[in-house]
Amino acid sequence: MKIIKGGVTAAKGFYAASAAAEIKYKGRTDMALIYSKKPCKTAGTFTTNVVKAAPVKWDRMVVESGVKSQAVIVNSGIANACTGEEGMQYCKETAQKAAQILGIECEGVLIGSTGVIGMQLPIERIKKGVEMLAASKEKSLEAGNLAAKAIMTTDTVEKEVAVQIEIGGKTITIGGMAKGSGMIHPNMCTMLAYITTDAVITKKALQKALSADVKDTYNMISVDGDTSTNDTVLLLANGKAGNKKIHIGTPEYETFTKALHYVNETLAKKMAGDGEGATALFEVKVIHAETTEQAKVIAKSVVCSNLTKTAIAGHDANWGRILCAMGYSGVTFDPEKVDLFIESAAGKLQLIENGVALDYSEETATEILSQPEVTATADIKAGKETAVAWGCDLTHGYIDINADYRS
Repeated sequence: MKIIKGGVTAAKGFYAASAAAEIKYKGRTDMALIYSKKPCKTAGTFTTNVVKAAPVKWDRMVVESGVKSQAVIVNSGIANACTGEEGMQYCKETAQKAAQILGIECEGVLIGSTGVIGMQLPIERIKKGVEMLAASKEKSLEAGNLAAKAIMTTDTVEKEVAVQIEIGGKTITIGGMAKGSGMIHPNMCTMLAYITTDAVITKKALQKALSADVKDTYNMISVDGDTSTNDTVLLLANGKAGNKKIHIGTPEYETFTKALHYVNETLAKKMAGDGEGATALFEVKVIHAETTEQAKVIAKSVVCSNLTKTAIAGHDANWGRILCAMGYSGVTFDPEKVDLFIESAAGKLQLIENGVALDYSEETATEILSQPEVTATADIKAGKETAVAWGCDLTHGYIDINADYRS
């Protein structure tokens, strides 16, 4: 696998665009387009929240229908959530406008929205935005980057990644972009992720690859414990690479899924590290667990612990908070066997052995915890399984952003 520059336009046949439609923001872009010259097979995963935004319902319908897609229209600023029949009608009108301007099938146009819940979209501005997007779409990597910037809300940086693999003598590219900073919690977050590939692959294989991988990537991140109404991951494959068709259970499928995992994990970590008000990416590894599920539950519990997150913000090696969060996770383990380590670019340090504190240097611990990426590793000595979760520290900046988010 080769990591390359780019995002959603890295794969053959994909175009992107951005536009300033003034949906909610002024002085910045707030709409994005992903377009494929060739119709794409699509796969998707969506929020587990019972309250689902109109674009989530729309996209789910498109993906499950089996119709091929050529365009994704995304807006930031307003989520189109809790907007009733009017919200669904606006999805339809957006799709119709895109189909008309781009000369594609309306039934396959995918829609994405992120931002404030409960506000109705200014549909005429959306339609004007679609016109601007269609007129400015480009194949360039820069166009993909600008699209990634357009879907940001409280994000501080755009998030994109691309890789290439070889299958049957053909080069296959997978690229993606995402947004996510707040209202982030395992079970999919206030996150939108759009992944494009030029692979020739069956729809069944495409959906299985995505559905299986979100469990170990997007569902293993948390910023604030809030599962959003708009979470969406879409994967589009246009087949432009010309490889022999990929089927489930083949070596080619395994190669594809490994590359897809890298893309998803990279985007997930970028979102976790860009949590609202965050100063550090916080990674939690649980090793030597009895089962993968046990490891996942414990890792999630620690990464979601507000007390632990504030300790990371304060660069305080308060290991008792980590052990406590492990203890209320809901799975059993022997706390008197736990070894705990912290690690960053500044080094690695063991804090406890067999559940008891070691005589470590607080100064060294503070230095390790002061880095922009920090890892805590818990060895529970129960088996051979491992899991990793990602989050961030919790600072006063999170309150500053969310106390007046609507304004």
